[in-house]
Amino acid sequence: MQLFVGLDVSSFDIKVCFLNGEGVTLSSFPPVSNDLPGATALRDAILQTIDGQTVEVLKIGLESTSVYSFHPAMFFHQDEELRALGAQVFLMNPKQIANFKKSYPDMDKTDEIDAFVIADYLRFGRFSMSVVKESQYVALQQLTRSRYQLVHQMTKEKQHFLQHLSYKCNTFQENVESSVFGQAMMELFFEKYSLEELAQMSIEDLAAYLPSKGKNGFHDPEKVAKFIQKAVRSSYRLDKVVEDSIDLILGTIIELIRTMKAQIKQIDKAITKIMAGLPNTLQSLPGIGPVFAAGIIAEIGQIERFKAEAKIAKYAGLYWQKHQSGRFTADDTSLSHNGNQYLRYYLVEAANSVRRHVPEYQAYYEKKYQEVPKHQHKRALVLTARKLVRLVDALLRNHQVYTPQGSVKLEA
Repeated sequence: MQLFVGLDVSSFDIKVCFLNGEGVTLSSFPPVSNDLPGATALRDAILQTIDGQTVEVLKIGLESTSVYSFHPAMFFHQDEELRALGAQVFLMNPKQIANFKKSYPDMDKTDEIDAFVIADYLRFGRFSMSVVKESQYVALQQLTRSRYQLVHQMTKEKQHFLQHLSYKCNTFQENVESSVFGQAMMELFFEKYSLEELAQMSIEDLAAYLPSKGKNGFHDPEKVAKFIQKAVRSSYRLDKVVEDSIDLILGTIIELIRTMKAQIKQIDKAITKIMAGLPNTLQSLPGIGPVFAAGIIAEIGQIERFKAEAKIAKYAGLYWQKHQSGRFTADDTSLSHNGNQYLRYYLVEAANSVRRHVPEYQAYYEKKYQEVPKHQHKRALVLTARKLVRLVDALLRNHQVYTPQGSVKLEA
């Protein structure tokens, strides 16, 4: 028996459709609530439908709709009775389902029909889909994505900080050769000194203040102190009311940045703990550290989900749509906007790092850079990332450590 179960998931319920191998609807199963009792009842209905029959294929599919589909997908994937029958659970791209539905003329838009389309899409089987990940990869993905969001939020807060710093001391960044976001500089602005107070402070006192707050990280604190005083003395003065408001904003942003840094450290510890129990040979590749390795592995999951490296590249959106009509084939086409944005981000960033450490990738990048007159860096970097996918796939699939001189086996 072949059974294809299509699930249309919302925040409060799950619409269901059972199809056999010929596309015949086996039963009209009522919607169930999107919670543990509802999923359990649906699991029991699946088992009852196949009771006493030899199961050749049992596939359960649902669209990837963030948190709504996460729990039912994991429930069916982890259920021991379904696993014993060889059940496979698939999370599918909603765009693929929507495109597939266009092949059905005059079909209404209802949740029950959507469940049928998902089941029929499973039945045809001519698609690229994402199998549900194992728990440790799901946990790692939650951590790496949260880290990604925190890092990007912190970048925005730093931009926000620099904008308001320009109000307080408009010549600071052009005069001071030390990082604005170093510990000592943060403390300096957190103390809410007025420009007049900083201008009147002696070089000796300021030079003594900086190492005490910066954990003695300055090679020449007196030189930095002179730069700071030069900046504050040449900057415009603000009205007291405006300066107080700017000081409050700067202090608030500093607290936010410090909090985010502390949160990132905690997440990094949790990521390290999970990564210790997962196959990881990516860090043997020069240029890939723990952040890039964790991000790539979290999004790929178990490498067996993908038949070949080309599937990984497509999943990440590292491919270009072909545009052809008759004898015409466009040379300049845009990068696909589909795919996993997190995996694409980590692969592109990792490629940019790897090319600085591995001559082969630097040569490839430079070759692609010279091929076109515009978008050179972006295009070359994405193509380098596409090349990197082959190596990532080989290292993870073969549990192989990277060594130079072409000793890594790549699939043809």
